[in-house]
Amino acid sequence: MDFRMKKVAIIGAGPAGLTAAYLLGKSGIPVQVFEKDPTYVGGISRTESYKGYHFDIGGHRFFSKSQEVEDFWTEILGDELLERPRSSRIFYNKNFFSYPLVAMEALFKLGVFESILCVLSYLQSKAFPIKNPQNFEDWVTNQFGKRLFNIFFKTYTEKVWGIPCNQISADWAAQRIKGLSLSSAIWNALFSSQNKKKKGDALIKTLIDSFRYPKTGPGRMWEVCAEKSKAMGVEIIMNTGVQKIEKTDGTWQVHTSDGKKVGDFSHVLSTAPMRELIPNILPQMPSKSLVAASKLAYRDFLTVVLICRDKDAFTDNWIYIHDPSVQVGRIQNFKSWSPFMVPDPTMACYGLEYFCFEGDGLWDSSDDALIALGKKEIAQIGLTDPSSVLDGYVVRQPKAYPVYDHEYKDHLANIREDLEAYSGLSLIGRNGMHKYNNQDHSMMTAMLAVKNIVAGKEVYNLWDVNEDAEYHEGGDRGAENKLVGRAVPKKI
Repeated sequence: MDFRMKKVAIIGAGPAGLTAAYLLGKSGIPVQVFEKDPTYVGGISRTESYKGYHFDIGGHRFFSKSQEVEDFWTEILGDELLERPRSSRIFYNKNFFSYPLVAMEALFKLGVFESILCVLSYLQSKAFPIKNPQNFEDWVTNQFGKRLFNIFFKTYTEKVWGIPCNQISADWAAQRIKGLSLSSAIWNALFSSQNKKKKGDALIKTLIDSFRYPKTGPGRMWEVCAEKSKAMGVEIIMNTGVQKIEKTDGTWQVHTSDGKKVGDFSHVLSTAPMRELIPNILPQMPSKSLVAASKLAYRDFLTVVLICRDKDAFTDNWIYIHDPSVQVGRIQNFKSWSPFMVPDPTMACYGLEYFCFEGDGLWDSSDDALIALGKKEIAQIGLTDPSSVLDGYVVRQPKAYPVYDHEYKDHLANIREDLEAYSGLSLIGRNGMHKYNNQDHSMMTAMLAVKNIVAGKEVYNLWDVNEDAEYHEGGDRGAENKLVGRAVPKKI
């Protein structure tokens, strides 16, 4: 095939953007990647560092049911990928609960009376389920019962999203925890040795006990991917955002943040937040799409990094904080993700994650105030003494999570319909598609986009990725050669 007429612009050097860049580079297709960050590639999957300490932006397990994705990771990093044990807990009512649930531990810590009430509430939900649950609260109540919803889901979920659970679409629950119920969690706790299911049966992904992880964090994957892409001729332009994209005479022009106009692209792959991209496409999209894009919501995120003496250190990768008396939502232990993340074995490095909205009081707090808050709350939880904290650092991440409110599906439907008129433009990745994708789902949208470009026609519908919500929650690593989300060739 003659690729001389193909030239691709990619907006964003995150997992989706760099996956596409690397694969297009292998195919010999000219590529330019525009990344607004002056330093880091990897987007939300980058690894930042401070005084030799490395930290993840939210925790990123390298585990996929797709062999294609697993092979990609191996091709990029090979021996730099460690096999790490999974360990996480829930902090609730001054107690730590293993997650996934360990039945006898939960019984003991909740107390016999509370446990009986939880089981009765669960049985009631099974006998009288809420029909056609439309919101997160109703969906989870059907799976676990109202009492366990209030204990183990409500507080944390509302910290994450900043809105009541009954205003969050049931789609998010189905995507993230489909297949997991009280009965399956107890079965897993009692019969963990039988977790290796027969071939063809689903292993609930929430319950996987190990994953791969780059030695110095997920950003290493994308730094090496960028280096290998450049070696194949891919141009990655840092510190350069995209102001607008314009279709003229059958090709795309990219207007960059430094006032330049780069043109003659046959295709544009965008990972930019949909709310920002849609109003900056020329010719202008119909008003219904402009209004829809303006109503898409995002949840922002910041991490307070505490560098501490390794005294009474916990071994969890992360801990979910269900206590409403503290603002922190989750705590990462970067040394447990990989010992190579911490340069001094006598030290530990924790990341306290706070979910917020850009511009609110928490987001606008000074770094010193946030570090003081982190020291206070980690002591209140009982994980370390404030005197052990020797230093701190703050990372802010805007638009970390696309919000699944009740209206988001209608907004996406309007935008998708109007995008059909803009040939050569494909949206990929988490924010590009306004989907709460995991890293491998984002990568697969890029892989399919590349297949379409190479084929010269839209063979695959990118929106099918992750439509099968159960995909990422179930299955053995690389167990299936079929594409993520069961995306299949379109009927042409």
